[in-house]
Amino acid sequence: MTNIKKLTIFTLLLLAMTTSMSNVAIVTALPHLKDHFTTVENIEFYSRLMLTIPSFVIATLAPILGHIIFKYGKKRSVVIALIVFSISGSAGLYLQTLEMLLFSRAIFGIAVATLMIVSTSLIGDYFKTEHRHKFMGYQSAFMALGGVVFVIGGGVLSDINWRYSFGIYLIGFILLPFVLTQIKEVIVNDNTSEEIEVDSNMYFIYFLAFFYMLIFFILPTQIPFLLIEKFNASGSFAGTIIALAFVSNAFGAITFSKIKNKFSYSSIYLIGLFIIAIGFAGVGLVNNTYLFYITSPILGFGGGIMMTNITAWMLSKTSIKKRVKTSGYFTSAIFLGQFSSPIVFHPLVSHLSVQSFFFTIGISLFVIITLILIYMKIK
Repeated sequence: MTNIKKLTIFTLLLLAMTTSMSNVAIVTALPHLKDHFTTVENIEFYSRLMLTIPSFVIATLAPILGHIIFKYGKKRSVVIALIVFSISGSAGLYLQTLEMLLFSRAIFGIAVATLMIVSTSLIGDYFKTEHRHKFMGYQSAFMALGGVVFVIGGGVLSDINWRYSFGIYLIGFILLPFVLTQIKEVIVNDNTSEEIEVDSNMYFIYFLAFFYMLIFFILPTQIPFLLIEKFNASGSFAGTIIALAFVSNAFGAITFSKIKNKFSYSSIYLIGLFIIAIGFAGVGLVNNTYLFYITSPILGFGGGIMMTNITAWMLSKTSIKKRVKTSGYFTSAIFLGQFSSPIVFHPLVSHLSVQSFFFTIGISLFVIITLILIYMKIK
């Protein structure tokens, strides 16, 4: 890290921040969106899709985008992506129909996919393994800071008018000068034609990434509805609770870099999953809004460990030539989990109620972890 300019590191942190805020900036606007489009049938479901439509587009197109970015270059790709990010992300400020809003979120997804692929692969390009783990801890801390600002800011703005929270995405234009001056391509000195080869171990990592996000994304897609509808909390309070998860997410990421020398990637994954299980079970037992100040940091801490761990695991198994393409598939798995989360769990939420659903997921994760440990011991 010492050979890289501080402003370049700062630019990489800003890029990572844009991917973290891709959905959460408008999360507290969703219940208000539901109130605005009261005549639309199944609006509760569609309001959640506002959050996950970008994830579907990313999951579908990320592998293709990985090949395109590799061909045309990371810097050129990220400049275009930031422009599209700002224009499509802020479209909620003026678009009138739900259909057009959903379409703008789909376009937004393409931009986010590009930013995430480039951001992830640049970490692999610029940092060796030991420094990479440390940087990823700092990266998550910076993403948490951005998450606090954007979620709380979005919550405050959504209390004034649900449209205002979409204006946060205009930050992409502010990032452009940094990218233009600080990001440089890492030249691959290899003229051979090398296609990406995904071995079984990499497929396993992709599945673990998908499963992690499938579970973790329950937090932003369900917590606002629980807080606002059952506990009559404000949008800004809901934003504060989710922002707390971001803060503790950073501590989880930093913890990963400290415990990696003692534990394997697979062990750390189970540790993170266990912490998340505690958080979910805790949400299921909460009877006072102030107790969310305890459960939210637990969920965020476990998520920070797991996300940093799974990303480092993926980067450790790929070469510089394959890194962009591999990051594309990894990005696809992450966002497929995001998109699938509200769809997979919607029937269960409808049947159980949101709070009972959280408790059920927590207990289910404890059972899964126990079965895995028994299997590993027998094996």
